[in-house]
Amino acid sequence: MDLKEKVKKLPSSPGVYLMKDSLNTIIYVGKSKNLKNRVGSYFQNSKSHSPKVVKLVKNLKNFEYILTDTEFEAFMLECKLIKELKPIYNRLMKSPKLYSYIKVKIDEKNPDIAISSEANAGDGNLYFGPYTSTNNVARALQGIKEFYKILCYNNGGKASSCLTYSLNLCIGMCLYDTTREQYLIILDKILKLLNGTDKSIIAEMETKMISTSEEFDFKTAAKYRDYLTAVNYLVNTTKVVEFTKENKNIALLENLNDDIFKFFLIKGNKVLFSKKYKLENLNLEKLKSLLKDNILSYLNDTALENIIEIRKDEIDETQIIYAYLKNKSNNCKHILISEKWLKASNNMNIDKALNKLLIGITSEKTVH
Repeated sequence: MDLKEKVKKLPSSPGVYLMKDSLNTIIYVGKSKNLKNRVGSYFQNSKSHSPKVVKLVKNLKNFEYILTDTEFEAFMLECKLIKELKPIYNRLMKSPKLYSYIKVKIDEKNPDIAISSEANAGDGNLYFGPYTSTNNVARALQGIKEFYKILCYNNGGKASSCLTYSLNLCIGMCLYDTTREQYLIILDKILKLLNGTDKSIIAEMETKMISTSEEFDFKTAAKYRDYLTAVNYLVNTTKVVEFTKENKNIALLENLNDDIFKFFLIKGNKVLFSKKYKLENLNLEKLKSLLKDNILSYLNDTALENIIEIRKDEIDETQIIYAYLKNKSNNCKHILISEKWLKASNNMNIDKALNKLLIGITSEKTVH
């Protein structure tokens, strides 16, 4: 069958598509809220495509698709399949050094801040992350170091100054002990930024960007705009990681249409349960009872209570869940289920939370 004709028969539904080459090998996995529109876009407006997409289309001989009930499931399935299948074009379209950490070498006289591909909990250093974009991490650290003039390349405290000192990009960490106290103050601000407790660095860099723009130094202003984008990326990733480390119990409900919704139970960065429910012939109390039974069955497990340590290969799932919960445009609602509620004998708080979740979800016909 001609691929363009095959595209015309695609449903306008959420799902995952798998592109294949002449050997029937899966070379790319993608997802979409609307499969027909997304897959069809590969066969249109070739001038707007990147060189990598153009090459992908040239090698594209067939495709398959897997329907999902929600966009959320399409995101999660795409992530799972990419990790399992490792399609060549998914790798080509992303940096090979995709995941990284920020490492603070605290055993040095002036603790250095650098990028690391791994986090070694036993080496005595501080690690932040994981981050999915090494380029953003590098740009953010470059911006912060340049802003505070701590781009020192002779951090060993030798007698000679480093090159960046002569360029006014180093406060003199390489020369004078008197700068150590100044550096430690700066380092403290950076650490607080990375752990999400102080964002004053962003405010200071924004002031710098605005002032240089007012002085008509637009090149420097644009540079700090890009630095700020990268620094905000660090802050947003910190929120994602901390959210997952809290190992929250999440009940998510998404309307599929007026008569059907899908219910998810999430623990940290894992989807434990999902099921579709038809509102027809279900009164409110029956519906609440079914959902509560699932909550007690899947979330009340002591083996799942431990704090999650997020590996770098799990940050993608973490970001998908976090972003979906925060996206106000999604047709879904969620509640958090406290561990105390799960242990309580009467489960009264779970009932109250479910009432809140079901407001606006159940139609009048569900209440008999």
